[in-house]
Amino acid sequence: MTPRRRRVGFIVPSSNTVFEDSLARSGLAAQAVSAHVARVPVRMISAEADSLGQFNRAAMIEAAQRVADAGVDLIIWAGTAASWLGFERDGALAADIAASTGVAATTTLLEINRRLALLGARRIGLVTPYIADLEARIVANYARIGIEVAAAERLDLTVNTDFAQVAPGAIAAMVDRVAVAGCDAITITCTNFAGVDVPAMTATRTPVIDSVAVTIERALDARLPV
Repeated sequence: MTPRRRRVGFIVPSSNTVFEDSLARSGLAAQAVSAHVARVPVRMISAEADSLGQFNRAAMIEAAQRVADAGVDLIIWAGTAASWLGFERDGALAADIAASTGVAATTTLLEINRRLALLGARRIGLVTPYIADLEARIVANYARIGIEVAAAERLDLTVNTDFAQVAPGAIAAMVDRVAVAGCDAITITCTNFAGVDVPAMTATRTPVIDSVAVTIERALDARLPV
């Protein structure tokens, strides 16, 4: 009998198109990993109450339970809302998903911050498609854990499908502009942003941590603890 592939469940924003395209190009199948996706309703990304409320626990748990029906070995919330809502939310969410489904869980943001910790990063660059209010919240959240955002670039977009239309070259240019600040690492924070096609190292040898790339890498690595 052929050994069963490792199955990974992903929860994605409903209007996200970049993440699944990246999954299709990632080579998961060649490494005996199958991907299974559930969606939560997300269309706009802003500081308005109705936008912030899209990322509620009940919707996430319901999506996790649906994807858990596929017999997955790991569930990942492929979203970065906790970057502005508070990092602790994703730690709690991963624990709640595990408790409600019996499946280990993590999130994109937890994996980004895990990577920053491994690098010992204390000064980072931040690249997002978001508005100034959300960028400021992200900067403040990193300051609370002792990480300075030394430089940031944003696009002031709010419609999630618009994020996906930004060309990788434009994102790479944003990365290059923040790299001059002398960062320990640069994060591309958004899973509907084509940062996966941006080089993982800048010309100045600064590591680039892309949200989509780090999420897929976690799915591929069965050895990492959650």
